[in-house]
Amino acid sequence: MVKSTIPPMFQVVVDKEKCRKCKRCVMSCSYGALGFTDRVVPDDKNCVACHRCVAMCPENAIMINESPLAYRPHASWTVEHRQGILKQAETGGMLLTGMGNDKPYKIFWDHLVIDACQVTNPSIDPLREPMELRTYLGSKPDKLEFETDKNGQPSLKTQLTPNILLETPIVFAAMSFGSISLNAHRALARAAYESGILMNTGEGGLHKDLYKYGERAIVQVASGRFGVHQEYLNQGSVIEIKVGQGAKPGIGGHLPGEKINSEVSQTRMIPIGSDALSPAPHHDIYSIEDLRQLIYALKEATNYQKPVSVKVSAVHNIAAIASGIVRAGADIVTIDGFRGGTGAAPTIIRDNVGIPIEMALAAVDDRLRKEGIRNQASIIAAGSIRSSGDWVKALALGADAVVIGTAALIAMGCRVCQKCYMGKCTWGIATQNPQLTARLNPEVATERLKNLIRAWSLELKEILGLLGVNSIESLRGNRERLRAIGLTDSEANILGVKHAGE
Repeated sequence: MVKSTIPPMFQVVVDKEKCRKCKRCVMSCSYGALGFTDRVVPDDKNCVACHRCVAMCPENAIMINESPLAYRPHASWTVEHRQGILKQAETGGMLLTGMGNDKPYKIFWDHLVIDACQVTNPSIDPLREPMELRTYLGSKPDKLEFETDKNGQPSLKTQLTPNILLETPIVFAAMSFGSISLNAHRALARAAYESGILMNTGEGGLHKDLYKYGERAIVQVASGRFGVHQEYLNQGSVIEIKVGQGAKPGIGGHLPGEKINSEVSQTRMIPIGSDALSPAPHHDIYSIEDLRQLIYALKEATNYQKPVSVKVSAVHNIAAIASGIVRAGADIVTIDGFRGGTGAAPTIIRDNVGIPIEMALAAVDDRLRKEGIRNQASIIAAGSIRSSGDWVKALALGADAVVIGTAALIAMGCRVCQKCYMGKCTWGIATQNPQLTARLNPEVATERLKNLIRAWSLELKEILGLLGVNSIESLRGNRERLRAIGLTDSEANILGVKHAGE
């Protein structure tokens, strides 16, 4: 075998004076970046900067640095481009990556600031005044009609469609059992259940042990139909048809056979060790009419008791697509921007296809309002919601709720090393290796996820207070409370916001 000519990305530095040769770092590294002879011996080419060795070292004797090996500077032929070509010249394969787009495209959240009330419309103290964060996802009627009985008591005449209550407008992202471990799935399901929000099963079905959390689960129906059956559909509170994903619009998925153990096999209803291949399209959806037929087939299968969501990736004609989805009968539209995370995607797709969620969200909300159908479906925004600040801005741009995926993984311990597809996650999250999955304590992970939701909700209440409102309803779609900094006129116009100072 020819030795690789690709220089290492990182350098593992072990302080020999501090190291007491306990070998914890060696036992912790699942990538083969550390060995032991008479001392700890790093193998830099295998290091992915997952930081597990750093966290496990009792003497703080390990540091991970960017490789000091210098390339000759070149503005066009960057280090990344050269390393990619070297790797493809050696392997002849596509470059793969995990997590979201890491290119320095403009992040519009960072160019939006929030207005505040002071005198003419006083702010509200969230510590002393109630703040309403509850949100209902689903289709709303155009109007409400009431009738009175013979005793003059009013009652609602309008028949309402099913809506799902969120105690705070957050949903855990679709991450399938198989792509992540059962312990990670269990933590997401339980945290959603105890926080009064929703988790999304992803396209891999729902493990039977987690059915007890089903009332707080979105059950996904993807192109591969993995794990989809009558009991599964009836177990969740929302059914989601996954058409596209922000990190890889227009292509399918691939879960390697080495991740298909007996439990994943049983849940997904495929043989142990077989690759789980999701085709790019649903082979029963080639038009809006086909999509409508599937939406109503799922509603019929669940006795019209559950809202149906359709998840699409953010692309250039997303406003028209969303309009068609709503008119096809979807109760919820989830839009996933091009910075959305993933377990595995071709790097070329992740980095070059799709549009930012900020632009897509604003365009969809505006289109549905102009067509008079905004009330017919809730909008959920996904694709790199990094903080409560991004969350608030998404709500102001028109989202009913947001999806968090990478943030939830980080809360559980993820270091965003972007090697999820290798199945060697040292934190026990993106792996099915039993020795590694045991490292993630679902009890601890659940508490950390609940803490994150609680912290962001407190910050959301603070922002509502400074806006002088006490309800999410008063923020949703209220772009007047946003101002642009460092955006062009056309960018601000698409977002529907004024420049700061106007």
